[in-house]
Amino acid sequence: MNTELIHTPEGVRDIYGKEYANKLAIQNILHKQIHRYGYQDIQTPTFEYFDVFGKEIGTTPAKDLFKFFDSDGNILCLRPDFTPSMARCAAKYFVDEDLPLRLSYVGNTFSNTSLLQGKLKETTQMGAELMGDDSVEADGEMIAMLIDALLKTGLKQLQVSVGEIDYFKGICEDLNLDDEQESIIRNYISNKNFFAVKEYLQAENIVKDKIDAILAIEDLFGSVEVLEEAGKLSSHPLVQGAIERLKALYDVLCAYGVEKYVSFDFGMLSSYQYYTGIIFKVYTIGIGDVVVKGGRYDKLLPYFGKNSPAIGFVIVIDDLMQALKRQKIEVSVEVNNLLIVYDGFGFREALEEAKIHRNKGIDVQLMRYDASKSKNEYDAYAKNHGIHQVIYLMK
Repeated sequence: MNTELIHTPEGVRDIYGKEYANKLAIQNILHKQIHRYGYQDIQTPTFEYFDVFGKEIGTTPAKDLFKFFDSDGNILCLRPDFTPSMARCAAKYFVDEDLPLRLSYVGNTFSNTSLLQGKLKETTQMGAELMGDDSVEADGEMIAMLIDALLKTGLKQLQVSVGEIDYFKGICEDLNLDDEQESIIRNYISNKNFFAVKEYLQAENIVKDKIDAILAIEDLFGSVEVLEEAGKLSSHPLVQGAIERLKALYDVLCAYGVEKYVSFDFGMLSSYQYYTGIIFKVYTIGIGDVVVKGGRYDKLLPYFGKNSPAIGFVIVIDDLMQALKRQKIEVSVEVNNLLIVYDGFGFREALEEAKIHRNKGIDVQLMRYDASKSKNEYDAYAKNHGIHQVIYLMK
């Protein structure tokens, strides 16, 4: 026997039993709440053409993709991110739709990188996309729906941190940075490396007062009061427009009654280049990474041929499970099952008994009795496999 074959490759794992039941229960809770807001399910392929996630899209670097060839020599890859797939799908099937689309999904994504720091290369994600609506009310709906869904899982300590890409772009235009310089600065700020920002701008001979302006972004985070402070940093139209948008968003979130879960962070950016306006992340205790990422991507659908704005988010189910576990939050798993153990002469009687219970909505296992085993062993089996009751039909 080749014992190596029973192990999974690095970065993936098996999930079974109670853990998998909990995962499905969490997904069902989130799924139900997203549907409450009128979102409809859609499924996209696990793999797509490489160009769907190419450099022009501004998604995962090519080196971090699982790539392979089909029989015609086309380069394919496992999806690292749902958003480009959703944009491609919307452009294909809803190109002429001019009213808002509300779509939701669940599935696995794949990252072929060795820099995961203990995280998995395959993760389950659930998300929602609102396409065809560029209003601040659409922004507010996505964030309020997200908070609603997370609270329904039992999560209590969560913080939605909101940023604005246009604010950063306005600051960069104030500095007269070109696209390459902006991209470099964006990556530094995404990693909270403001020392590198300062060194780079000094090397580029940017004047000190403008360097100080962009470094001030590091301290622009907190409650709604920080919006006034952020607005004083620059009079650039993009900067002022971003501030007004965030103020309007806060008013919408107040209408939903979820403002206590929201803060603002102008130093929060994303490595995904397709985000264009509001972006947000969800933090909670017990996990070192965010459990949700989202934002507006108004220029992504036009890349695939549909001229439409859009906003969406993705919940990393595996990370949410870990956070709930570490916060000792039990997810209710509805289990109604039993085990029927019968001897060799009672199969038909056992089968009829099983049918009666199954017709009542009860999950039933049938198991022929092995005389070499005791009832205690069957009882232990039931306990280990989450079976609530054992019925013995013995002659």
